[in-house]
Amino acid sequence: MKLHPKPPRSVRFYILSAIFCQAQTLFPTPASGQSLAIDQKLGANIEERIRKSGADVAIAFRTLDGYMAYSFHDEDSFHAASTMKIPVMIELFHQARQARQKLDDPLLVKNQFHSLADGSFYTLDPADDSETDLYRAAGETRTLRQLCELMITASSNLATNILIEKLGVDNIRATVHTLRADGMNVLRGVEDHKAFLKGLNNTTTARGLQLLLEAIAHGEASDQESSRQMIEILERQKFNEGIPAGLPPGTRVAHKTGEITRIHHDAAIVFAPKPFVLVILVRGLAETKDSAALMADITRQLYQATQ
Repeated sequence: MKLHPKPPRSVRFYILSAIFCQAQTLFPTPASGQSLAIDQKLGANIEERIRKSGADVAIAFRTLDGYMAYSFHDEDSFHAASTMKIPVMIELFHQARQARQKLDDPLLVKNQFHSLADGSFYTLDPADDSETDLYRAAGETRTLRQLCELMITASSNLATNILIEKLGVDNIRATVHTLRADGMNVLRGVEDHKAFLKGLNNTTTARGLQLLLEAIAHGEASDQESSRQMIEILERQKFNEGIPAGLPPGTRVAHKTGEITRIHHDAAIVFAPKPFVLVILVRGLAETKDSAALMADITRQLYQATQ
């Protein structure tokens, strides 16, 4: 088989723009209720796989042309874990487009935040974070762009809280509402234990995440250029055991995972021959290898259905 070299970055940008245009013009999203459901047998196979896993699962799947879709408990509410970092990123680019922020502006790195529960200060524990280098930069500055990169690709909790404080929770929530993705409910920063004990948690539905990713994929979360940059950041995600593991090697995936105790999510834009958005939320499995395998199996079946 003759192997072709990877196209230069500028060419890849052009291809990505072409995908956006195709999704928006050649394949406009049909009116609600007009998407074609996947084959009943495939749906039954996926649901049997879920039943055997013993997990509580929600799925939202739709091709970017809007003509193939599948959902399973997509309106059920789950702890959002780190998937709530997607709307934080969207709000950052939204404010940058409005010239309220500049992506290359510096921001002080600090580890002190106000609890939603009572306004008291709390700090993050590096042992509970997937990225720890930023803690050693306390007192220094990082650009908003650098913090966003860490928040998405390495799922930095510290970068997330710094950005949320800068952008404002109310602004993040307002943008989510504008995008009709109210299933994503962002209340606070991460690791706010006092708020957690009071049941004040960030939650999401599979449907809410689907709508946010579709807005990015169609260039509607902010504008086309902002969407292109957000997709590139999501493509640099370092945790790829879920949805990407169920796809053919080399498939481009722009996604964000979320993981806490007995919670494991993945939400992705998949640039397959027929591009699609897929969100899988998993609750109740103690081992992440089991939840990752479940997500990969579901992804594999849905990918094959698009071919």
